Amino acid sequence: MSQGGAAEREAAKPQDRGWAWMVLLAAVLLQGLTLGFPSCIGVFFTDLQHEFQATNSETSWFPSIMVAVLHGGGPLCSILVKRFGCRFVVMLGGLLSGVGMVSSSFCKSISQLYLTAGLITGLGSCFSFQAGVTVLGYYFVRWRALANAIASTGVSLGFTLWPLLSQHLLDEMGWRNTFLIFGGILLNCCVCGAIMRPVQLASGSLLQSPKPGEEPERKAEEAQLSNGASSSQPKLQQQTRTACFQMLQKHLAFDIFCQNKGYQIYTIGVTWMMMGFALPHIYLVPYAIQNGVEERRAALLISIIGFINIFIRPFTGLLSGHRVFTGRRIYLFSLAVLLCGLSNFICVISAEFSMLIIYCVILSIAMSGIGALIFQVLMDVVEMDRFSSALGLFTILESITLLIGPPLTGLLVDITSDFHYVFYTSSFFLISAALFMVLSFCALEKKTKLKEASKARLDNPSRYQYNEIPTEPQSESQSPPAVVYITSI
Repeated sequence: MSQGGAAEREAAKPQDRGWAWMVLLAAVLLQGLTLGFPSCIGVFFTDLQHEFQATNSETSWFPSIMVAVLHGGGPLCSILVKRFGCRFVVMLGGLLSGVGMVSSSFCKSISQLYLTAGLITGLGSCFSFQAGVTVLGYYFVRWRALANAIASTGVSLGFTLWPLLSQHLLDEMGWRNTFLIFGGILLNCCVCGAIMRPVQLASGSLLQSPKPGEEPERKAEEAQLSNGASSSQPKLQQQTRTACFQMLQKHLAFDIFCQNKGYQIYTIGVTWMMMGFALPHIYLVPYAIQNGVEERRAALLISIIGFINIFIRPFTGLLSGHRVFTGRRIYLFSLAVLLCGLSNFICVISAEFSMLIIYCVILSIAMSGIGALIFQVLMDVVEMDRFSSALGLFTILESITLLIGPPLTGLLVDITSDFHYVFYTSSFFLISAALFMVLSFCALEKKTKLKEASKARLDNPSRYQYNEIPTEPQSESQSPPAVVYITSI
């Protein structure tokens, strides 16, 4: 009996030990399979153009839809996780991703590719990635920060390996067979999800499972509503509107956006930044090929970015955690965005392979800063009890600009027949976003200090009394108006 009780207690406390480390390994693989996957799409850009006789703008819609859905499907994913649990959602995402890529290998037009590889694979990657990140919070408590840092290395590994594998398979088998193989590879997300079994609390309840009483209660409510008279219809509509509003309030924090100036500035800045952030990842390989770089060496450029990220991103995370940057991470983030924008001018100066390597090194350093800080800064400007809802609106807005940025730039390239405009456009959005965030937060800090100084005068008015002392003593009842008059200056 004592051995059975010890085993039960061990099963009830899986955090930070045992199976938790297998779950962490699965999370690393998930991030490499999902977030790292879009990095290889640029390798197929030229082949897809020739296959479907598509323009740059039409071809760029494919990776744009994939990345936009990957980032913007967060609220839907959180609803599914709450209802069905992380394990189910990760496996559902793996199934969608695999089916999407297998279906894309049979596409007869570029618009069909938008639906299969863009929408279906993007949505599946979103489910697997976000549910995989969520489950780490259940399995790790003491080592949660370390677990998230280790899991994020999967993105860099994906950035490194996907382009190399893509170019090899493309040379050997063509893009259709490559997409078919990719479908099988992405199905491994289901294996990773199977590892993420629900966490059992000491009370015996499953932390990631829906409450067993919810379904009967819902059915009882539906039966009660169906038996009600027609006079209850307005009340039902009112309840429906209230429920919809509460759901929007929970997953899309419009109230925070209107009231919190820091969150408002940061969200606008990042949303604007995303118009140009993804452009080099999509157009760098076709730009290099157009300028005479061998296809294998062109694909190697994206892998260089990912390889450097493996080492720079953890260092950036540790640096930003230093107390010197407490409350100032937004300026470190803006510096990384500014460096990312300025680095694009290297491609404008020269398209030689050696110069493109230098560009990739500098871009990777800047990207590491952006990747390590983007959510840390959001945590700095929003209270943690509303972070999930603030994150929902944040990802939805940035996904919109991620969707429209590459096609609009592709249209510009089609009109001018000059790939340099890709890097001009990217630099414009990145540099302007960095300057906007720096200047806006400086002005906000100045305004906050003035408010604090005014509050200090209100709390301690004796320090701010005039030097003239009246000859006649004043009663206590007369002092409050004098204090109000002095502090209102």
